[in-house]
Amino acid sequence: MICLSARFASVFTLAALSLSFHAVSAQQNVPAAPAQEPATAAPSAPAPAGPPVFPKPNPENFNAPSPTKETIDAFIQASWGYDDTRMWQVQAILKTPVEGLSKVVLLVGDKTGKQKPSAIQFFALPDGKHIIAGDEVLPFGDHPYAENRAIVQQRADGPYRGSAMKDLEIVEFADFQCPHCKDAQANMEKLATDFPKARIVFENYPLKRLHPSAEKAAGYGICVAKAGGSDAFFQFASAVFDGQDGLATADGATLTLNSAVTKAGQDPVKVAACATAPQTVAAVDASVKLAQDLNIEQTPTLLVNGRQVPIGGVPYDTIKQIVEYQEKLDGLTK
Repeated sequence: MICLSARFASVFTLAALSLSFHAVSAQQNVPAAPAQEPATAAPSAPAPAGPPVFPKPNPENFNAPSPTKETIDAFIQASWGYDDTRMWQVQAILKTPVEGLSKVVLLVGDKTGKQKPSAIQFFALPDGKHIIAGDEVLPFGDHPYAENRAIVQQRADGPYRGSAMKDLEIVEFADFQCPHCKDAQANMEKLATDFPKARIVFENYPLKRLHPSAEKAAGYGICVAKAGGSDAFFQFASAVFDGQDGLATADGATLTLNSAVTKAGQDPVKVAACATAPQTVAAVDASVKLAQDLNIEQTPTLLVNGRQVPIGGVPYDTIKQIVEYQEKLDGLTK
């Protein structure tokens, strides 16, 4: 588990996770410059950029019975459709030595011609619901995020702001001691403003091996929410992130958390006692288990109606674009 922002917007390929890119070879024949040019000749203008022209697929490279090209296209559209400059072509669906396991090769490009075309490959599993891309197992299919959306609707019970309805549910998995989670809070505030009909949920994902005070902070947050509701929790969370440096030591963590509890209008003594109670520990563990079951491996990460969106270091405009597109996919906008 990691707290970092290594994934960036252009790697929102297949379900917003990293894939293996292999450069596609290309050549351009450029005529040699004339030996002499008239003194009055104006410099030639650069050729306008344009979309790449992919080579025609070889029918012999489509020898696996599944998945179908239509399913792959639907999956890529769901994953990439928020970016109308991206283009792709299914180049191969190949059998492998493993029964039911198919190798899929895509050519991808950029309609503006600014990026060099690339090839991506992944392996489609026999269940029709998952792929292996690099070292990741990702959801797959015509509606790749539906299963995760159902899980989140049933189990994401953390404090929330916005709508009580779950039509558009944005779940933030975060660690109070993760610096990138602190940085992401500005974007979370913007999401709350720009999507007032969304239900924005906070789920604890303390990375204990990296952040010794994160689990304690998570327990305090659960108890603040229990005593004062979601409004008190988000006041507490804001104060903890603001004072995050204080979590670096055990004594500093106690002072920082008690101060945040007070700012949220709650009793630090009662909250501290609640934080060590078995039911509180179980609640933190349940939130961590939810993140693990959803294959979330870094903080901060959003799930937007089940669609995983790493947000550390990602421009807000890209995050907003993805949320808007997911709304459209789920029939929430015209």
